[in-house]
Amino acid sequence: MLEQVLKRLNKNAPIGVVDSGVGGLTVLKHLHQMMPKENFIFIGDTARTPYGTRTEEELRGFADEMITWLENKGAKLIVFACNTMTMLGINTLEKDHQLLLIGMSKGEQLLDIASRNRKVGVFATPYTIGTGAHRKAIEEVAPDMRVFPMPCAKFVPLVEAEKFGTQEVIDAVHEYAVPLKEAGIDSLILSCTHYPFIQEEIEAEFGPSVKVVDPAKETAMLAKKMLDILGLRRTENEGSMTICCTADIERVKRLTARALPEEKVAYQLINLQENK
Repeated sequence: MLEQVLKRLNKNAPIGVVDSGVGGLTVLKHLHQMMPKENFIFIGDTARTPYGTRTEEELRGFADEMITWLENKGAKLIVFACNTMTMLGINTLEKDHQLLLIGMSKGEQLLDIASRNRKVGVFATPYTIGTGAHRKAIEEVAPDMRVFPMPCAKFVPLVEAEKFGTQEVIDAVHEYAVPLKEAGIDSLILSCTHYPFIQEEIEAEFGPSVKVVDPAKETAMLAKKMLDILGLRRTENEGSMTICCTADIERVKRLTARALPEEKVAYQLINLQENK
C-alpha cells in the first residue's frame, strides 16, 4: 500500500493540515517554522465545530470529507491537527485514500520527562478523554505514572468565540483545574489544539509548580521526520499557506493573526460537500 502511495506523490505537492476549527493553527505555526519551503493548505471546519461532543460516525464522515477535498488538491501528506480526530485511528482513516496521514502526538514522552511526582493531568475534549488513549499511551511509557484526565467541553466554544482573557475563560479554567490541583499533579498536557490559545490563563491558574505541555511542536517534528525519511520534503523556493474554512472567514482571519504572520497567508471559504 505504501509503495503505491509513494509512486503518486511528489515533494512539491502541498501538505494538508485539518482541524475542527481554528485550534490546528497552533500546529500549522510549528510546521511552517520547521519547513518554511513547504506549501500548506489548512482546513478548519468552523461550520461544524466543536467536534468533541460528536459521535464517532459523524467524526468519520467529517474526516473523510476533508481527506477527499485535500486529495483532490494533490496533497502529499495530511496532518490531523485535532486530537479528537486522531483518536479515530489514523490507520483506519487512510485505508481508502492515496496519501500519507499523521495524527497528533499524545505527548507521552514529554510528560515522562516533565513530571517529578509522577502525577499528570490531561485536558482534552470529552470524546478524546472517553477513548482512554492518552492514559494508555502515558502508562505504556511510564507505568508508575498516575494519570488524571479532565474533559473540558467549554474550552473549544470559548476559543472559537474569541473569549481570550475574559472571566468566562478564567472561570472555565478554574472549574476544570480544581480537581487536578487537589490530586497534586505537577504536569499537564493540552490534548486539544485549541487549548494553546488560552495557555496563558491555564498557566496562571496552575502556577509555576505545574508544567504545561503542548504536543504541537512534537507533532510538527514527526511530520518533518516522515517527509525526510521518504524523500518528500520540499527544499527549494519559499512556501505558502492557504487557510480554508467552512464558515466565518473574518473571524478565522482574526484568529490566524494570533498564530501566524498574516502577510504570508491567503484565505478561502470552502464547501467540503462539493466533492460528493
